[in-house]
Amino acid sequence: MNPATAVPAAPVAANCGVAADVPASTPAGGIAERLRALAERPQAMTVRALIGRYMAVYAGRDHTRSQRLAAWDQLLGDFTLERLDSDVLYAARAELKAQPALAFKGRDHEGRRIFRTRPGARPKTPATLNRYMGAIAAVFTWGIEQRLSPRGWVNPCRGIRRLPGEHERVRWLEAEDRERLFAACRASRYPRLFALVLTAMLTGARKGELLSLRWRDVDLAGGVARLGRTKNGDRRTLVLLPQVVDVLRPFVGAPDRFVFGSTRAKYQAPAVVDSAFADALKRARLKDFKFHDLRHCCASLMVQAGADLHVVAEVLGHRTLTTTRRYAHLKTQTKAQAMAAALGEIK
Repeated sequence: MNPATAVPAAPVAANCGVAADVPASTPAGGIAERLRALAERPQAMTVRALIGRYMAVYAGRDHTRSQRLAAWDQLLGDFTLERLDSDVLYAARAELKAQPALAFKGRDHEGRRIFRTRPGARPKTPATLNRYMGAIAAVFTWGIEQRLSPRGWVNPCRGIRRLPGEHERVRWLEAEDRERLFAACRASRYPRLFALVLTAMLTGARKGELLSLRWRDVDLAGGVARLGRTKNGDRRTLVLLPQVVDVLRPFVGAPDRFVFGSTRAKYQAPAVVDSAFADALKRARLKDFKFHDLRHCCASLMVQAGADLHVVAEVLGHRTLTTTRRYAHLKTQTKAQAMAAALGEIK
């Protein structure tokens, strides 16, 4: 296979749906036109064309989605939707597992994103393969909703189970570890690192969501921050607890300035905190801990305190409970502890 793949730029978003080609007329005429458009919809839509149309209107903030779809384009781009079924997707997933990861290398003269093989890439984990499957499944679902798939076509991903092992990592910090991390963040050369880390841990927000916050999005008096489009493409409101409000208040700036902006850019651009956070972890003597694990801390602490999984899913911005269920075993532990405390003396 060609190691370079470009996800093609798609047509204008208005042409992605059948409704865009239906002229406005009388109600009866409109229905007739719509039925005729449905009858004449493309029956030879390829996976490559569908990915292109999907990415043209994708509004989420998952920056890895285009890279994952580029891999699917490489594997299945020439397939028409009619030729796809769960058996084809199952075989493609097995082949995808053996392929090295792709890295973004810029755009070609037509503006298409170019991906090439990433040297030294490690084998894909079950969790990674599940994310690849989730990306292409979202494309197929969108194609069905936009009436771009053949009539009666079923999303071929529906017949494939997720690989086990995705939810094994649930990393959080005990109180002593948290205090060491907080102390190291307060001493960081980036003056807002502690505020960023505390906000991440107590809101469950992703790093990219917090770094994109501007002061116009934050209402300290009301104790909320409003995110724009999140990774899932949804809008979400963060609850800012009093301790978060307290650490943010000294940094309040102009509405267009970033809350966690770069000091070099005078907070007019988001900060790059990777090295500062890595230094803080080193000083705190914490291993195998990532910024994203602050999100796990938030969920784990909530579950251990007895919070319902639906509430945790709402806080984290999960669309379904599938991802949130990784924390279910912590709820079981909490119940066991409560039962032991209340009933342990009964014999």
